[in-house]
Amino acid sequence: MGGRFSITIMANDSAEAGKYLDLAITEIKRVEALISSWDKKSQTSEINRNAGLKPVKVDRELFKLIERSISLSKLTDGAFDISFASAGKLWRFDGSMKKLPTEAEIRKSVVTVDYRNIVLDKTASTVFLKTKGMKIGFGAVGKGYVADRVRSMLISEGVGAGIIDASGDLRVWGTRPDGEEWKIAITDPADKRKTLAVLPISSGAVVTSGNYEKFAKIDGKRYAHIIDPRTGWPARGLVSVTVFAPSAEIADALATSIFVMGTEAGLNRIDQMPSTECLIIDESGAVFTSKNIKINQP
Repeated sequence: MGGRFSITIMANDSAEAGKYLDLAITEIKRVEALISSWDKKSQTSEINRNAGLKPVKVDRELFKLIERSISLSKLTDGAFDISFASAGKLWRFDGSMKKLPTEAEIRKSVVTVDYRNIVLDKTASTVFLKTKGMKIGFGAVGKGYVADRVRSMLISEGVGAGIIDASGDLRVWGTRPDGEEWKIAITDPADKRKTLAVLPISSGAVVTSGNYEKFAKIDGKRYAHIIDPRTGWPARGLVSVTVFAPSAEIADALATSIFVMGTEAGLNRIDQMPSTECLIIDESGAVFTSKNIKINQP
């Protein structure tokens, strides 16, 4: 998946734990083979190769993931878009970028990005990208989806509690050995050694998107690695967005989207969604939360 997975589970002994962990690794590899746009043999790559040419028949699992992704694009007014995979690679966030691309280059970079050009045929289970050169990718939702799948598989095998950490996308269930809820710490973006808040949680997902680790600094301005798929420009104004949701897939997509949407629009959207909350920190250090969030100070 291009990232590190850490799996914590409750088991009776090391042998049982090893069996469960092997099953989890097998499931991660299975889903990766289905959704990876880097694997030339995957169904996702087949969809991309046939952009502008013909529809591609896919497994129902992948079809439903794409269908849900399109729904999230509509919900976020395009701030989340799996067709962003076709964007030109103008930006570098490794410290090597010294000047901004031109307006023309930025506009050209997203000319094939538009979730509305993903055509689904539910009866035939096919996916068609209308524009030649268009691509889809699951970088903003894939790790969350895998975390959800692993959690569901482990529960079906009888694992009563655990944490799936998919490169920072957390999916939890059950309680700690002492019966207490798991506690998720939210890091202070201004000082990663400090904890801003602590959230007790026994079920659901927590995902954070931030610009404090990957960014470009040009002419004294900081540009986040999270890019608005509608414009091609890096998102501005926020430092960190943490989303709490029933699934890691949704939390993953929303954390990125709210970073693009901004505080007011992001909170408004979250407040309309059941069992979903968020915590936002802007560039001035101000903290904003959705209306029903419950967090503990460290």
